[in-house]
Amino acid sequence: MRHDRLPDGFGVRIDPRVRAYSGGRILIGGSPARLLRLAPEAAEMIGDGYLEVNGPKSAVVARRLLDSGVANPRPRLLPSPEDVTVIVPLHNNADGLVRLLAALRGHTVIVVDDGSDQPVRVAPDSGGRCRVSVLRHESPLGPAAARNTGLRAATTEFVAFLDSDVVPRSGWLEVMLGHFSDPEVALVAPRIVALDPESNALARYEHTRSSLDLGRRESAVQSRGMVSYVPSAALLVRRGALLAEGGFDESMHVAEDVDLCWRLERAGWRLRYEPAAHVAHDHRVSFRAWFNRKMFYGTGAAPLGARHAGMVSPLSVPSWTMLAAVLFGTQTRWGFLGGVFTLVAALGRLRRVFGELDNPTRIAAIYLARGFFAGLWRLASAMCRHYWPVTVLAMMASRRIRRIAVTMALADGLADWFTHRDAGGLDPFRYIAFRRVDDIAYGTGLWLGAWRARSIESLKPTTPPR
Repeated sequence: MRHDRLPDGFGVRIDPRVRAYSGGRILIGGSPARLLRLAPEAAEMIGDGYLEVNGPKSAVVARRLLDSGVANPRPRLLPSPEDVTVIVPLHNNADGLVRLLAALRGHTVIVVDDGSDQPVRVAPDSGGRCRVSVLRHESPLGPAAARNTGLRAATTEFVAFLDSDVVPRSGWLEVMLGHFSDPEVALVAPRIVALDPESNALARYEHTRSSLDLGRRESAVQSRGMVSYVPSAALLVRRGALLAEGGFDESMHVAEDVDLCWRLERAGWRLRYEPAAHVAHDHRVSFRAWFNRKMFYGTGAAPLGARHAGMVSPLSVPSWTMLAAVLFGTQTRWGFLGGVFTLVAALGRLRRVFGELDNPTRIAAIYLARGFFAGLWRLASAMCRHYWPVTVLAMMASRRIRRIAVTMALADGLADWFTHRDAGGLDPFRYIAFRRVDDIAYGTGLWLGAWRARSIESLKPTTPPR
């Protein structure tokens, strides 16, 4: 575990979703959610929710707030963009490369041609915009190997990986670079948005629900957090950290970005998702290509499960949530009473956690309700996505299960459409239809990958660690 101090002038701000109690000495929030107790002196440093590092003590408090997920960084120091080399792995996408280079200004770029049918030719001075060099693999070795080739060839302190089908938006690099003023940050990722969000109905759905778009909320990247990984389509990394960890796993042709994030986290590095930086991606919007890509993503869970045992789970909910949901799902009087008893017992345990707060019963009830309904949505999503083959078989065997499954599939789809209704402009019917087909594609890939690996590691549900 690394223990490099945050520099003076570095700021942290409490996340707006975090709740403070007992004069700011107790904070509840983060992802995964936790209760954080602060000494009175530390609580006084935070004041109105912002802390600026101005010495060893404030640096310790700021680090604890960041690592607990209850605060977000507000760095003031900015490394120079000249310390960044852009690496572009490429295979048979010359048009995309031309479009990408046209969006870059003044960068040093290494294009790694991964065995394209026609070798890539780029002028050393790309229209006066960039300094471009090309390295070539005579046969395709995969995107992980191409990125590693560029990583080893670069000499700058930082490296930006950009796939050939992306176009960075203005200010993308500067927004992310500031995070590296924290010496323990190894990787920062931007938000991936749609390059063409309006060409057809599928494009509008992808604009709203792309697998690459992790949303508007800034976050630490943690294996068990809200943002558990970031896609490799666009990354900014500390070159020395990646070299120390061996770079990308070249044996993986899918989910290599997840593997990299988790290895860096295990080594003690910090990772950030910065949605203020935008990089546009040319999404697949023909149905066949889109469906195959979603299925391809699903196959990545099995190799991840082999490398990170216990961390790849389609469903992770507390045991009391699962028990209460099953009991309520029986739709019987005894099942209803059992579900209520389970929730009351969980409320009692949670109340003891909040015992030192004012009105602990009310606070415990609020967080219990939030946790239970969040768990129900995760169950609904898993039924429709990861476990859809099991759900279909169960629906064929039981009218009750069929009614429950259809209700949850519609409720989950409607809730998701309502959350994103202003983004894609799709009506509920088409949105839910695309969402369920998306689930079927990913779930098919998940089970196919497990079958190929002859392992159920990527299919096993778990309970969150306490």
